[in-house]
Amino acid sequence: MKTIKQLVVTATLATAALGLTGCAGMSQQDKNTAIGAGAGAVIGGALTGGSAVGTVGGAAVGGVVGNQVGKKN
Repeated sequence: MKTIKQLVVTATLATAALGLTGCAGMSQQDKNTAIGAGAGAVIGGALTGGSAVGTVGGAAVGGVVGNQVGKKN
């Protein structure tokens, strides 16, 4: 079972990395939001043992934090 989780996490990270290569037309704030959401999802999933709620919650929090990083007042 642990091998399946590792495979899913690896596939998700690879998909995110490939998806981010298509972000050439995005603003820096949009890129920060996407990176924050991805990182938050991975961290949230890891902290909650792969829970869907933890992953989605981590993505939401990470997206907000990423959006606010470097934001001009």
